Amino acid sequence: MLDLRPSCEHCDKALPYDATDAMICTFECTFCQECVENVLQQVCPNCGGGFEKRSIRPKELLEKYPVSTKRVYKPVNVEKHQERINKK
Repeated sequence: MLDLRPSCEHCDKALPYDATDAMICTFECTFCQECVENVLQQVCPNCGGGFEKRSIRPKELLEKYPVSTKRVYKPVNVEKHQERINKK
């Protein structure tokens, strides 16, 4: 089951369970679509993988399967991230 983290790891934008702009990598690193496209260039800064849109959990399942309340906020060093991308 997906963690559904509540915010973007880079800019800390709120990403509630029904956010249409939430993106995740294979390890569930969570970023907003704007950061994925404009800052990260579609490359996860943690694992180097790509991103997909995060699924929206049906509202009626939130009580049984609650979303995570743990915020992960670790802004990306954009220069180092760009260097990593350029090495590929």
